[in-house]
Amino acid sequence: MRALEARLVADGDIDTHALMQRAGQAVFQCARTHWNEAAVWRIFCGNGNNGGDGYVVARLALQAGIAVQLIRVGTPGSAAEASAARAAWLRSGGESGLGDLAGLLSPDLQIDCLFGIGLSRAPAGEYLEAIAAINAEACPTLSVDVPSGLVADTGATPGLCVGASRTLALIAWKQGLFTGRAAAHVGRLQLDTLGMPIATHCEVRLTAAEDIRRLLPPRDRAAHKGHHGHVLVIGGEHGMGGAALLTAEAALRAGAGWVTLATRANHVAAALARRPEIMVRTCAHPDSLRPLLERATIVVVGPGLGSEDWGRMLLDAALASGKPLVLDADALNMIAGSGAPIPANSICTPHPGEAARLLACTVAEVERDRFAALRALLRRGGGAAVLKGAGTLVGSASDQIDVCAYGNPGMASAGMGDVLSGIIAALYAQGLSAFDAARAGVYLHARAGDLAANQMGERGLLASDLIACLPQVINP
Repeated sequence: MRALEARLVADGDIDTHALMQRAGQAVFQCARTHWNEAAVWRIFCGNGNNGGDGYVVARLALQAGIAVQLIRVGTPGSAAEASAARAAWLRSGGESGLGDLAGLLSPDLQIDCLFGIGLSRAPAGEYLEAIAAINAEACPTLSVDVPSGLVADTGATPGLCVGASRTLALIAWKQGLFTGRAAAHVGRLQLDTLGMPIATHCEVRLTAAEDIRRLLPPRDRAAHKGHHGHVLVIGGEHGMGGAALLTAEAALRAGAGWVTLATRANHVAAALARRPEIMVRTCAHPDSLRPLLERATIVVVGPGLGSEDWGRMLLDAALASGKPLVLDADALNMIAGSGAPIPANSICTPHPGEAARLLACTVAEVERDRFAALRALLRRGGGAAVLKGAGTLVGSASDQIDVCAYGNPGMASAGMGDVLSGIIAALYAQGLSAFDAARAGVYLHARAGDLAANQMGERGLLASDLIACLPQVINP
């Protein structure tokens, strides 16, 4: 954003004064649109350019006859445009800024202009007190660019963070708005480009519906099952047969031509009773796995695999097969423990705990910068990696990164990751690249989860509910 703004100014597209005026006008208009009945606005202004935007908003609100409570936090900085905006506010009849909220009428709306994109540490002092005061009020809060306390680059919250009702991003999206702790703080997201030409290269992009539709064109009317790949799912140790079955069923629903499940003998009858379209094979030894590996297009290994000798033998056979792999769950944990290399044609799908084990770090370190953790996973090996969680990230070996902005808290339940592995494997088997299969799989999984939640609510949502919704989101 800093480079983009500097280039826009250098190219003569706009000057910094006009840019701040446009920003303030956009925030003012957003507030009037969504909270038109709000008669008392409390605006928190920090000492940087984000605070400068706040002074513009305050001046426009005052001119519109709105009662403005301007809360100045910190010493006015030396940023020229912010200082000019503050001076214009004072000339319009505004007060220098209240420091004490005691005795003030409760506002109808709060506008958070404390921190912009530069924050990288926990708020402290007056800023910490201001954020606490914002969160203590029951009225709506509009945050400008990012909620104060959220790190724009990573989505982390190193300390207290504003819980916004809506966040208005200016000029372009900030990647931290879509992953990590951001979902708990941003509220509804809105973008105003301020009329700026923002076509520019970005390493990180939001997965878009139109991109996924292009990856999944209508099928050839003369197609047969052999055109759509054969997925082999390896897993289901004693007592964990459900995980591998969910993966196999999801692969079928995501369009794989054939799906074979290699599992323990005691799971065969239950799998066939639930889903007879799955070819279920007893697999007690790597020798019985080899012919299945030879016929497979894509192999999923890990769901319910366990960490005993049986699982280790089957994982070793899969890693040695040369087949494209989707690695999940117990497979990732065993790879982390052994230090085994990750094949170049594989897709890893860890949640933060599994990622931490693969990277020999803590979950807190993974969540502190999910983008950095994803890149570290890719350096560990594989053609693509998925870092699951709120705002799932998908990366390629060529350093492309997609962020999925869909999904819901109801998906935080057992079996959801197993379903995702099956979807990704099915798309990989149908000819998509590792990266495209991963990003399309994450998108479809999230959209199916949202559809299921809309139908039955988030609490109590099951992985099998999501599978039932897959055909509706995968078919245009």
